Amino acid sequence: MAAISTGPIPSSTCQRFKLPWPRRSHSLKCSVRASLASTPLRAKNQQLKIGDSEKTVRIGVLGASGYTGAEIVRLLANHPYFAITVMTADRKAGQPFGSVFPHLNTQELPNMVAIKDADFSDVDAVFCCLPHGTTQEIIKGLPKQLKVVDLSADFRLKNIAEYEEWYGQPHKAPKLQEEAVYGLTEIYREEIENARLVANPGCYPTSIQLPLMPLIEAGLIELRNIIIDAKSGVSGAGRGAKEANLYTEIAEGIHSYGITKHRHVPEIEQGLSGVANSKVTVSFTPHLMPMSRGMQSTIYVKMATGVTTDDLYHHLIATYENEEFVKVLEKGAVPHTRHVRGSNYCLLNVFEDRIPGRAIIISVIDNLVKGASGQALQNLNLMMGFPENTGLDYQPLFP
Repeated sequence: MAAISTGPIPSSTCQRFKLPWPRRSHSLKCSVRASLASTPLRAKNQQLKIGDSEKTVRIGVLGASGYTGAEIVRLLANHPYFAITVMTADRKAGQPFGSVFPHLNTQELPNMVAIKDADFSDVDAVFCCLPHGTTQEIIKGLPKQLKVVDLSADFRLKNIAEYEEWYGQPHKAPKLQEEAVYGLTEIYREEIENARLVANPGCYPTSIQLPLMPLIEAGLIELRNIIIDAKSGVSGAGRGAKEANLYTEIAEGIHSYGITKHRHVPEIEQGLSGVANSKVTVSFTPHLMPMSRGMQSTIYVKMATGVTTDDLYHHLIATYENEEFVKVLEKGAVPHTRHVRGSNYCLLNVFEDRIPGRAIIISVIDNLVKGASGQALQNLNLMMGFPENTGLDYQPLFP
């Protein structure tokens, strides 16, 4: 999966990376390493001041009975510093976690409780895995000293009027929204390190923004006619019982949904518009696939005048050369969802379209890991001062 250097990046593509989230900006190095197989980020993180490494960080998991909650528990089983002390699940209150997710019954965990009965005096940080629309008031009521990573959409949109438009209800914690930091880790690392509340990105926006944001900021692609054909495993729809998610509804077919009105659209456009310093509107169509997990976004873009697919490819390499979890594959290699299953990796590549002047970008992630719980853990590691890859050294599961 290592990308091989084919020469320096043209200076015209080396620009300062501006953040759509109105905080500090980052500069991108524009040199290409011979290989991405090394992990310079890991070495860099080992130099971070992490305080007393023997100190256990006490973790609360709110909404532990859903898929993202279960994935948090699975990942934390490999974490040397984080220990779960509180787990909530209102409909499963009083039950042991292993009875809800038997594949994790070897873990020593507290029984789940209703959120109203949760004792946060023994908690330092919280993963909030609750449904959209329920999180704002709950987080507003948590002790102020807690660090919080929210996996719902409740704090992702900076514009609360836009939140009401897309989610059909007024924002119930506008003051907290002003404080929230958007948690696309590779882009907003410095802001996340200093945050108390992080809004973890959605799965589709993660797979889409990671390749598009640097290309848009560098002026390598046009802002118009961005077409995104995205496909997700059924776990992306959550664990709740829904007729549309029954086996006979999903198996042996492809299920398009949310056409022109999927709630991840404003989140995607917020990030892209921020780096473009101009309104970006995308054509986005998601599909459910008959698989448990995995996500692929196939993105069709028009390149700026004089730009080639090689320019896009080299710029993505330069952007992510020091990143552990985002990998640009060798030229011609096609990213597949089966090659990231169970891991925190995002695999990318760029291909020349048959239509002159256009390119095709393929981005794959595991929707439950990099698209949710893995990125959430990556973020909380940063917030607590630990190397961000701690507990995330899971290699993809194949076959």
